[in-house]
Amino acid sequence: MDKSNLLIIVTIISLFISFFLAFFLITVKTKHKTSNSLFAFFLIITAIDVSEPLLSLITNVPSDLGMFRNSLAFLQIPTFYLYVLSVCYSDFKFKPKYLIHLLPFLAANITLIPRFYSVDTASKIEFIMNRQNMIELQFNHILFHIQTFIYFTAVFILLRKAKKLYLENYSGTNINSYHWLFQFTSVLAVVYLTALLKNIFKFSDYPYISEWIKIGILISQLFIVCWYLFKALNNPGLFRNIDSKLKLVSDIVSEEKKNEPENVHENAHNEELLKLKHFMTEEKPFLNPSITIQDISNHIGIPTRELSVLINHQLGQHFYDFVNTYRIEYAMDILKDVTKTKVTILEILYEVGFNSKSSFNTAFKKHTGNTPTEYRKLLQDNKL
Repeated sequence: MDKSNLLIIVTIISLFISFFLAFFLITVKTKHKTSNSLFAFFLIITAIDVSEPLLSLITNVPSDLGMFRNSLAFLQIPTFYLYVLSVCYSDFKFKPKYLIHLLPFLAANITLIPRFYSVDTASKIEFIMNRQNMIELQFNHILFHIQTFIYFTAVFILLRKAKKLYLENYSGTNINSYHWLFQFTSVLAVVYLTALLKNIFKFSDYPYISEWIKIGILISQLFIVCWYLFKALNNPGLFRNIDSKLKLVSDIVSEEKKNEPENVHENAHNEELLKLKHFMTEEKPFLNPSITIQDISNHIGIPTRELSVLINHQLGQHFYDFVNTYRIEYAMDILKDVTKTKVTILEILYEVGFNSKSSFNTAFKKHTGNTPTEYRKLLQDNKL
């Protein structure tokens, strides 16, 4: 099988899977409709971008439609950025300011109007034949490189902030969702960096290397899309969004230092801390696997903002770790209870507020230095 046939076969398979997943995301009943639509659009424009081998079977003549298809690449990463924004924040809505993400796409097309879009076919052919010397194409490639770097940097910053906000305000196991999205973004970034390398070879003295890289990218995209499809089918509620109005504790503390003396906060925090610890010990709210800092705030009458500072800043713990500490202590009490030696580790983790064995094991080992099974064995051997 020669290179061109392989490229066509891989393209057909990639298009089929991408459009199938896009159809699934658009039609599936879910409360995350906006996020699904954004990712479906991302898949569709990416599929259109890689469809060139099939279109070349129809015609090799440069056309406005073909060039416009190439320029759709400028919409891919902005769409992915908006997708990540929508899955991170529950109150995400389309706003007029998001139209700014169209600027690279518009700039790329506007630069092509004088010497490509507005000329005859013969001039278009000459333009493509001399593409290595065409400043418009060079400008667009440089612009795409800059756009890729800026947007992926923005996505990683966004994920880092969202994860921190989650840790400061929530206690569920959905933190794994951010780990997965970080992994997915990292893999996608590698693919785009490889695509940039392909473009560099395309305008060099070794254009044939660009073709082989293109095949590699298409194959990798197949695996990435299948990976996402597998995750989406097995984890329909993959993301638990956070409120974009939430502030990082570091920002809240900075604001408070400007407004009130430190000793005023110190006295208030001591009283609130006693109230919080009493509530956690007596009422055991941590047994609720989805307890949030807002829930505790409502019960003990301390504003969420102040409670967040108290836990995340004064105690030096994320709310996520703060709650898990009580869960682990409670689990340790159960493991020490000689009347509950028949209770399984799985039963214990659900009883104390976890809903994931991996999260329970990780938190337990972080707190005690042993896994729950190891801890129970040490108790049975009277080594603890």
